[in-house]
Amino acid sequence: MSLYTALCSRVLFPVHERIKGHDSVGRMHRLESSQWWSAEALREAQARRLNAFLVEIGDRVPYYRALFQRLHFDAAGVQSTRDLAQLPLLTKSTIRDNVEGLMARDHGPLTRYNTGGSSGEPLIFYIGKSRKSHDVAAKWRATRWWGVDIGDKELVVWGSPVELNTQDRIKRLRDGIMRSHLLPAFEMSPENLDHFVRTIRDIRPTMLFGYPSSLSLIGQHAHARGVRLDDLGIKVAFVTSERLYDEQRATITEAFGCPVANGYGARDAGFIAHECPSGKLHICAEDLVVETVRPDGSATSEGEAGEIVVTHMATTDFPFVRYRTGDVGMLSDKPCDCGRGLPILQEVQGRTTDFVVARDGTIMHGLALIYSVRDMPGVERFKVEQMTLDHTVVHVVAGDAFGEAQASQIVRDFKERLGRDVRIDVLRVAQIANERSGKFRYVVSHVKPAATSGSGLRA
Repeated sequence: MSLYTALCSRVLFPVHERIKGHDSVGRMHRLESSQWWSAEALREAQARRLNAFLVEIGDRVPYYRALFQRLHFDAAGVQSTRDLAQLPLLTKSTIRDNVEGLMARDHGPLTRYNTGGSSGEPLIFYIGKSRKSHDVAAKWRATRWWGVDIGDKELVVWGSPVELNTQDRIKRLRDGIMRSHLLPAFEMSPENLDHFVRTIRDIRPTMLFGYPSSLSLIGQHAHARGVRLDDLGIKVAFVTSERLYDEQRATITEAFGCPVANGYGARDAGFIAHECPSGKLHICAEDLVVETVRPDGSATSEGEAGEIVVTHMATTDFPFVRYRTGDVGMLSDKPCDCGRGLPILQEVQGRTTDFVVARDGTIMHGLALIYSVRDMPGVERFKVEQMTLDHTVVHVVAGDAFGEAQASQIVRDFKERLGRDVRIDVLRVAQIANERSGKFRYVVSHVKPAATSGSGLRA
């Protein structure tokens, strides 16, 4: 560890977190200790934490107080995570219908977030300081598994408007001090890809963080240009927010000369699991309970895939209990060679985000279109289907608040992204079916980007 990295991770960043009122530093140190507990000790601690969490929200959160009373659920009597099966699954529609009721009495500061989610259903929810502290601590712990730390040079290839639209002077100053550099991942034109490659060579980051599709595309572009990126000393590429395909892992590893560390989570469900150097996705069980369930809500058997359901115990101000992520995965009770007692998420299926291609050939992350639709008034569910370079269809399940003005705005936004001459049809439909796999794809492109031929990317 360099002296500068030590200064950032041990002094500057802890001061920054303390000023924000976060307990992320103390929590990270506790997580670094508990990760080495036995699986049995972790289960026992998790059950105690769950008991206290349920008792508190049953007292402070109106929605859960009423739910527990209606079901005659004894939160104080919870002895195991299996007792959660007595409670119903939490859906996005339930959250939308009970936003005020999900806020705890006398809650602390809450930050409003929104997400389109993998199901294509817009969701507004709130996060308190305890949850933010967990997210920082969980990511920090996983970062250190790979021999890197806060203060090491980081290059982030990202597309979330939360990050891209909050680059004010203070945040830019903080990121500059922590040596974190942000590149927007929406538009992947050849010119932008050239810029990304030059930036990576100029910065010479110690670690990368971003979408697997974006990092693999950059790596492939550098290879096509004859530019090496594997001689920069990059130690690890952290990827998240999409399903990581084997071809993408191979492309990133070869292009950047470093291992790939997969991460699974979402803005609503939190940081759920992180890959260790032994290749296993470890669940942050100190703050989370992860279940997999069948379509009827019953628990899956060992080795059986099911929908991933998350109970996040790191916040009582706006709690998520048995939250349906819409993703399909498989749990494992086998130990990991790394020696950590944290449970393992063996597999995550169906978590993908497609690229779309503009009329001029520019490749864009599918999220570039999603963000134009998800917060429109009256939008309840949506799906974007790029039929050809000249034609894209937006299917919308809409309420009364969705009218011609909203439809016209979508058309204008999409034409700005895809091209003025592209035909954009906004179709109101009664429902949008899931795929046969059970997964809902909110962006489907039938156009194959020429620049990604043979890369393993799905578009």
